[in-house]
Amino acid sequence: MNRVPRRRFGRLDLQGGVVGLGTVKWGRNLKLHYAPFELPSDATLGRLLNSAEELGINVLDTAPAYGVAEERLGRLLADRRGRFVVVTKVGEEFEGGESRYDFGAEPVRLSVERSLKRLRLECLDLVLLHCPPDDLAAILGSPALETLSRLKEKGWLRYFGVSSMTLEGGLKAVQLSDAVMVSWNYLYRDQEEVIHAAGREGKAVLLKKALLSGKLSSGRASDGSTILEACVASALDKGDVSALIAGTLNPEHLLENAAAAIKWEEKRRRDQGRHSPSRNAEDGTSPRLEAESG
Repeated sequence: MNRVPRRRFGRLDLQGGVVGLGTVKWGRNLKLHYAPFELPSDATLGRLLNSAEELGINVLDTAPAYGVAEERLGRLLADRRGRFVVVTKVGEEFEGGESRYDFGAEPVRLSVERSLKRLRLECLDLVLLHCPPDDLAAILGSPALETLSRLKEKGWLRYFGVSSMTLEGGLKAVQLSDAVMVSWNYLYRDQEEVIHAAGREGKAVLLKKALLSGKLSSGRASDGSTILEACVASALDKGDVSALIAGTLNPEHLLENAAAAIKWEEKRRRDQGRHSPSRNAEDGTSPRLEAESG
């Protein structure tokens, strides 16, 4: 079976499949931009993890704000140690149907300690600040990043970064941490400068909302590819992107996401073989995506 291509996370000692799997729906079904649904069983999630591993999708994104996702992931990874890159977060909690934020030193330390227990890990691969809309307040106005830096020195986590909300916040994250997660897709490019800055500094870049939060139409891009394939290609054309994160509970969607990345890689190799550059979003040669198609 073909597997998704892998990339190193900037200059970090981490690498993973260019398509990652988000886990918000593993543990939370309230206050999400989706139709109501029941949380899946552990058996269902175990099968999904097996499929992900077979496809080379080994980057898992989770958070305390995702309800019981961390606990469930910890149980399911018990016999899969070392085979996945786990990204979690600090700063946001979801309780009583509402989010609350706390980036104080002790809450951040306790959150990391709790995530280690929930995920049944001795060291976390990557921990991000789970920022509210005013991300600069968390990045510059709290001790959160300093606290994560100290915990990194203690061996509790390998790397830390920021899931940012603004251009300014993303650029500060690049300066002050190892990794950044930004929103980016063909309709929303406001944080594109963050991706370039991270690339120059060798920092990891994770993309959220690269697949339009799943709101994909059945239309086609200018080169005949599906909207999903074009969204994946436009993201992966950016060589500074480590991985795009896409959440799903549907094995068919997981396979489609992987297939789009594999197709992108096959075309890139064909283009290299013809001594011509692969599609490059920077010079406008990616398939043209019409806004109304999304």
